Amino acid sequence: MNAVPTKVGITDLLKGVATMAPDLPSMARHAPGLIFRSGDKKSTIGQIFAKLATDHPDRPFIRWHGESTSYGECNRQVNRYAAVLAERGVGVGDVVGILSKNNPTDLLVILATLKLGAVAGMLNYNQRGNVIDHSMSLLDAKVLIWDPDCKEAFDSMSASARPEHVFDFPALDETAASKSTTDPAVTATLPASTLAFYIFTSGTTGLPKASVMSHNRWLANYSGIGGLAVRLHPSDTMYVALPLYHNNALSVSLGAVLAGGACIALSEQFSASRFWDEIIENRATAFTYIGELCRYLLAQPPKATDRQHSIRVAIGNGMRPEIWDEFEERFGVGRIVEFYGASELNLAFVNVFGVKRTAGFCPLPFKVVEYNADGTAKRDSRGRLTAVPKGEAGLLISEISDRVPVDGYTDSAETEKKVIRDAFKSGDSYFNSGDLVREIGFSHITFVDRLGDTFRWKGENVATTQVESAVDSADGVSGSVAFGVEVAGCDGKAGMVAVTVDGDKPDPKAFADHLYAELPAYAVPLFVRFVGEIEVTSTFKNRKVELRKEAYSDVGDDEVWVLKGRKDGYVPFYDDYPADVAAPPPRRGRVGGAPVG
Repeated sequence: MNAVPTKVGITDLLKGVATMAPDLPSMARHAPGLIFRSGDKKSTIGQIFAKLATDHPDRPFIRWHGESTSYGECNRQVNRYAAVLAERGVGVGDVVGILSKNNPTDLLVILATLKLGAVAGMLNYNQRGNVIDHSMSLLDAKVLIWDPDCKEAFDSMSASARPEHVFDFPALDETAASKSTTDPAVTATLPASTLAFYIFTSGTTGLPKASVMSHNRWLANYSGIGGLAVRLHPSDTMYVALPLYHNNALSVSLGAVLAGGACIALSEQFSASRFWDEIIENRATAFTYIGELCRYLLAQPPKATDRQHSIRVAIGNGMRPEIWDEFEERFGVGRIVEFYGASELNLAFVNVFGVKRTAGFCPLPFKVVEYNADGTAKRDSRGRLTAVPKGEAGLLISEISDRVPVDGYTDSAETEKKVIRDAFKSGDSYFNSGDLVREIGFSHITFVDRLGDTFRWKGENVATTQVESAVDSADGVSGSVAFGVEVAGCDGKAGMVAVTVDGDKPDPKAFADHLYAELPAYAVPLFVRFVGEIEVTSTFKNRKVELRKEAYSDVGDDEVWVLKGRKDGYVPFYDDYPADVAAPPPRRGRVGGAPVG
């Protein structure tokens, strides 16, 4: 097993600088954009894309199944889509809901929205029913654009949740065919403070929240991660199999592509068995990942294509330290650029200097502080926070200032819940990341764990209150407590729920069907424990901690069910089940898909 670094020294930094030497001129161009961020500056994603299209119209921008479309042609189509949206009243600050799997149209609609100064509301196509209705209510979209491949999600949406103007892709293309290919005049006038995206995150409690991302904050990814860390060249192609509603794709990957004037190759969905074949087909030299994706790839039988590709850099987060070297060596990946961030957080760490098995470096102000069991920052007798010594685990908080603002969520009250005021002195403010990290020197950290009730599974945040709401609405259930549990060999935490019933236990298959109908597949609990009672006193949270520690093995005489998948539903726990969960899917490994079966 590879050890997690406990300290970063000057030697580590010098090694990193040596590898950067060829890219130092381009890095120098991007460094000011990270350090000196101004919301008033006329710099947006649409402006950057339009300039690249003007300067390099014949350079490939999108590659799809090996076929390339140039910056110039993509820009013309973006402008046609923008004309359609503008005719429907979309302007600065309006929202366009986008429900799509990865494909070129998806990306071009996003860019069209941004060129108008509107906000791209990135809907998660795993959502169904009241959950996607809730997301639509947060967006308050003027127009909804949807991919026919997302028909199940679209059909589950209430008619009342849809805006006046709705286009599927064929209708959009037909309407756009005769429109102007000229850049919208408003694009050149937009400041960086303009809102760009609503990205859905489950946050810490309840139904999904829409985190807000301005162009200014996206530009920090563009400069800091793309320009300084990933460092793509115009001849490079970034392969993206993560959904575009995922921040790793929308901000990190697209930012790196535009920072280098490179090409983006889209895959409709992640496939462990076809991953390297698709990279070869699309002539990719870089790809983006989350930790679970890497584990799936390592679990595949070795084959010739493991090293018959041209990948020189991979960018992502969640690469487990114990597989880092094995992954690098087996697949011949030249450089792994791990980073740490969150949709709502106002900073990010990135492995600029190539220090292995770390989440990287951040030049922006942050602290690692003592914390309470509920995920809040711990205050001393004077009401102030205390930083932990370097090398010790603590709660990561980031300073909020005019230079480093917080975009937060669409709901200002939800944003305020994450803000820590008067932390070290009167009048200061910090954003609570909700995560445990260790600072290991020279502004580097290693990730430790997530705090609070939310846990991550299959690359998605799962809110326990959302799971509990779905479980509680099932026939025969009188109460539930949801939490995440560790499964050996898996990234993140698998969903488990402790349940009380009124009489007989529910039918296992019907219970599973109900949860699949109410929740995204990745949020359906893998483990169900039937308990006699659930404490609802002021010590309830402590009991939840105990349930999490007991997990699925230390349950006494309680009956435990496990999820076999949509076809079989729940079955009694069996000893090999955790190993089955840790094994990659037999054919296609979908990020955010069904955990088993």
